Parts: sequence; C-alpha cells; structure tokens
Amino acid sequence: MSRPLTAPLSAQPSSATLTTLLAEERTFPAPEAVAQVANLDAAAAEAWRQRGVEDPEGFWAEQAAHLDWETPWNTVLQWSPPTFAEGADVTDPLAELSVPSARWFDGGTLNAAVNCLDRHVAAGHGDRVATHFEGERGDTRTITYADLLAEVSRAANALSALGVEPGDRVVLYLPVIPETLITVLACARIGAVHSLVFGGFSAEALRFRVADTTAKVVVATDGQFRRGRAVPVKAAVDEAVAGLDHVEHVLVVRRTGEEAFAGEPIPWTEGRDVWWHDVVDTADTAHEAVAFPAEHPLFIIYTSGSTGRPKGLLHTTGGYLTHARYAHWAHFDAHPETDVHWCTADLAWVTAHSFAIYGPLLNGVTQVMYEGVPDFPAPGRHFEIIEKYRATTYYTAPTLVRACMTWGDDVPARYDLSSLKLLGSVGEPINPEVWMWFRENVGGGTAPVVDTWWQSETGATVVAPLPGATTLKPGSATRPLPGLDAAVVDDTGAEVQPSQGGWLVVRRPWPGMARTVWGNPERYRDAYWRQFAVQGYYAAGDGARYDADRYLWLLGRLDDVVNVSGHRLSTTEVESALVAHPDVAEAGVVGVGDELTGQAVAAFVIPSRRSVLDDDDAHPALEAALRQQVATVIGPVAKPKHVVVVRDLPKTRSGKIMRRILGDLLEGRAPGDTTSLSDERAVDAVRDGIAARRARTTTSTAAR
Repeated sequence: MSRPLTAPLSAQPSSATLTTLLAEERTFPAPEAVAQVANLDAAAAEAWRQRGVEDPEGFWAEQAAHLDWETPWNTVLQWSPPTFAEGADVTDPLAELSVPSARWFDGGTLNAAVNCLDRHVAAGHGDRVATHFEGERGDTRTITYADLLAEVSRAANALSALGVEPGDRVVLYLPVIPETLITVLACARIGAVHSLVFGGFSAEALRFRVADTTAKVVVATDGQFRRGRAVPVKAAVDEAVAGLDHVEHVLVVRRTGEEAFAGEPIPWTEGRDVWWHDVVDTADTAHEAVAFPAEHPLFIIYTSGSTGRPKGLLHTTGGYLTHARYAHWAHFDAHPETDVHWCTADLAWVTAHSFAIYGPLLNGVTQVMYEGVPDFPAPGRHFEIIEKYRATTYYTAPTLVRACMTWGDDVPARYDLSSLKLLGSVGEPINPEVWMWFRENVGGGTAPVVDTWWQSETGATVVAPLPGATTLKPGSATRPLPGLDAAVVDDTGAEVQPSQGGWLVVRRPWPGMARTVWGNPERYRDAYWRQFAVQGYYAAGDGARYDADRYLWLLGRLDDVVNVSGHRLSTTEVESALVAHPDVAEAGVVGVGDELTGQAVAAFVIPSRRSVLDDDDAHPALEAALRQQVATVIGPVAKPKHVVVVRDLPKTRSGKIMRRILGDLLEGRAPGDTTSLSDERAVDAVRDGIAARRARTTTSTAAR
C-alpha cells in the first residue's frame, strides 16, 4: 500500500533534491504464463543488461542486425560530446560550448519502408493483417502487409510525381486513418522527411509547423469526424498555408465530402490542391525503393510548446529504426504470429510514431487503428474494439485510464477482454491506484502493466519493465531497458541515494536520440546538454527517485516542482495522493506564490461523481477531505492551500496536464499559447472553477 515515509522533513534539500514521501509496497512478479514464452525471461534479461553495460556498441550492433541493410555500416557510433572551450567557466550559462553530435551506423544504407513492409512480404507474410482500421462511424478496413505495400507504393509514386524529392519535407494534418499510415511510409520510402500535426490543432499551430519545416507538400483531409459530427478542415489548411510560397501542393483525402461543409463547395485552389483519389489511387502499385544513409533524416516531430516556441526534433533513419524495433520487441514482448497490438495515441504523437507505426511494422505485428474517441458513441468504445479484434496489447495514457475509472467498474466488465496479455502506460507517471484499477478491471487481475518512460527527444523507450522478467510495482516504470543507461543525479551529476529525488539523465548516447532541433542546433545543445555538459549527460527535464531496489519512480517535470518552505515536492506524488481518494477522478497540482512559505500547493480536481461536480454546496466538504487526504498520505507539508473543483483539465493530446496554465489562471495571468491543447475549452473550465471558488470564499467571508 502507499504510505508516508517516517523520515524527518527538517533537512533543507539542495536545489535539485526532491522531498519524496510516498512509498509503494505492493509487488507483482512476472506471471508464469508470460515468462514461459517471453522474448526475454529473467535470465536472458540479466544477461542482456550485462552485455549492454560491458559493450554498449556491440549490444546496439546486434539490435541493428535485425534490420535489412542494403550496405553494412562502417562504425557503430561516432560521438562528439558537448565540450566547453578551453578555460571556460563551466558554471557560466553563457560559456562557449560545442554542439554535441551523434552518428549511428555510419556508412550503412537502408530503407525504412522496405524494413516495415517489403521484407515481410518477401518472407511470405503478405497475407498477414498489418492493420485493422475502425472508423468513428463504424466503417472498417482490413489491410494486409501486401495490401499496405501496394498502397504505399502508389503514394510514393504520386508524391514523386508531385515533385517531392529525398530530403523534402511533407507535413501531414490528418486523423487516425489508413491514409496517414500510408503517407508516412510513402515519405520514408522516397526519402522525404515527414512531420505529423495533430488534426485538432488550430490553423495557427499548423502554419507554424509548415513554415518552420518549409514543407513542399501538405497532406490533409477535407473534413474529419468528431463525436458524430462531420467537421470541416480544408479552410483551416488554406489559412495555414496562405502566402507560404514553398508549399507547392495540398494533397486532400476525401473523408467527409460535402457533409462537413453544409452543402457549400469544398474550398479549393486550382493548380495547388489535388485530390488523393485522383493522384494516389490511380498511381502504379509497383515502386522500386532505394536505400538511404543511416543518418538520413526520417521525421521532424514538434514538442507540445508548453514552455514556449515548439521545438522541431529531428530523427534519423538507422538509429531510430533500431531503437524502435528493439523497444517494441522487448517491453511489449512482440510475437508477430499471434499479437494484435493497439497503441491508442494519435498518429501525430511520438508514441504512435514508434509504437503504432514503425515498431509494430518492423516486427511484422498486426495492429489496430481507431479514428474516434474512447467514449463515443458511449463509454466502453475502446473495450468493444479490444473484444472485436482480440487485441493482445493495449497501450494508452494514464489520463484515459482515469477517465475510464469515472465510468465505473461495470463498463469494462461488460466486454470480453480476455485476449489482453499486456497493458501499457505512457505520457505521464501513472498513479499507483490508477495502475491497480487498470490491472484489475482491464487486465483481468493478471496482465502486466508495462509503464514506460521516454520522450519525443529519446525516440523510443528508455525505462520500462520487461513483462516476462520484471517484478512490477504499481506506479514505477522500474528499470532502464537493457542497453540504455538512465540514472538519477543531483546538481553535481552524482547519483543520488535511494528515496532521494533528483534529475533523470541518460548517461550514454543511444540510437533513437534526436540529432538536433530543426534549424536551431544551439537550442538543442542548451535545452538538453548544457546542464550536465561536464559529464556528457542528456538532461530530460524530469525528476525521479530510486527506491531500495533501485527502481525508478518518475516525479514529473522539475519545473513543475512545488517548493514549500524549502521542501521541493513532486506534483506527481501529491496528485497520486489526491487520485487515491474515491471522490477524485483526476488531479493537477501546481505551485503558486505564497508570502509565508514561498510557494503553496494548489490542487485542481475533477470529481469522480457527477453529483459532486454539479453541487457547489458539496465542494467545501470535498476540499477539506482532500487536504486531510494529502496530509495523511504524504504529510502536512504537502497539504494543498488551494483546492479548485473543475470540470476539465488542460492537457496536450498525449495526456500531459499543462500545469503552467493552471498556475497562470489561478494567479491571474494570461495562459499564453494554448494551441497545443487537445481541447482549448478546458481553459474555460478551469476559469469557471476558480471563479466559483472565489465567489464562495467571498460569500463565506462576508457571512462571518
């Protein structure tokens, strides 16, 4: 169970040390049925870890050998770490520092699409299903590997006919539909650089990414289906590309037709706009792929922009494919003959790049794609799809699991989920009680929960359990994968002791690492490498701690830490304490200014019961109960000063709570850029909650 540690709180922590107060005592060994057939059982996992420590380059060479290479590589890794100029003051944030450079598998050539498709068809697996597609309105497509190869070849020929050449950028503004997957692989096939933009982003957010990449082609739908409505998209695309002369074509997929435009003509620019069905569906199904250097750019993916101008992270081909294939095979225990894998992330999110596109296809696995949301037309839609396609792996975000909890245990109980062998979590640390609910109610009380930590910057997973080898603890991502070297360090770069919190760093270069920030290598250096340049460590920006077994516990972004009277408290731990209360579905915690303690804890909570949410008179009692809950579970130092009941929390599409916005709104500041939110209406929901609380407080004060 979760309980407070008994260690005293009097010591003043250093600037990077977190006061960590939660402990988790429940453990779940790998199920025997999983361990017996696992790709990595306990003995193999330990041997692989040792191999990764003793000879990391040899380890990654072995993983790269699972890909098909046209030309073998000459060197596994050429690494130039960040280096200070001679005589520089290394404590000066403006000291001259070189930009780090990594080149993996230099001299080798390969084609990403060939590795995802052609080689499986050539091996006789063309009839294996690559993708089961389920549209929001129930339309379906079953696409085999041979089918997908033919469609990707058509799209590759069409893009080439539109003038797209190796190195050109193509921006995709598409929902989760087969054409998105086809376009990604077609770009990779011809050496174009793809950049996906979430289809719910504004025209402003799209324009920034199209302009920043100087894209030659934008691929979009005419409209999209959202909760049963056909919503127009094409006009937003036109607004985004207006005046950008480098955009030569907008390739339009007919998804909704005139339904989204209320009988009006679909906006169209002759000479620039082309229909998918006119140029792709009519193209040849044969395409001769060519190999590209391992360091050839594969895609640009933008961070959420929660702390300023979004960063376009550039990933290259050989190293990224090596890491994504290995991670999917290892921590999802991929068995292509029997697995039906489902990663629920939007395809524009890095989670889907690695575990709904490249990872599963590199391993020849069957997967599921779903266009809609999990609660439309009714709660349980995801469980219906799991039952229908007999999914074996279900990889999703903690925020979605918390939403499922609010529907009630009876919702997943209505469906046959017995096909699931693994559950996965990604996006934010998963609260222990949410982890337990997920395992018990979706995983049948037996399916391991593979909680993963990684980032857009890392390309694929860094920390995760191995389901056939690792004893699990609710809420912990456990240990780095074999071959990866992640650690928790203090300000000086020294490893911290168990139960101490600090910076999560990666101490060795790894194949999937982003090579640079597009067009701004200095920002790449300063954002990720300057802080621990002396040691050569990558700084993730996240906090973590070890427990006594040296398991890693993620504590959220270090810029989200709340400093109360010198105690640097993890927002994740306070949120876990709140979500453990039966009346709380979700919680977001942030630090706000306080004259007495420097900062105070402010908690924004979504009640688990609609009756509590709708009854303003019930909110004071809930607030008092939650303060006591945190004081009991963690300690009085973490007790929230402010508790605000809200209908929604501002989140990115990946499920990350935008805590910066919560603090801005509570302290009366403008929330700044909100274009990366999955639903901008959440900002108004928070404003309403703050206003209601202030009105109630004012009334209470006046009454006294």
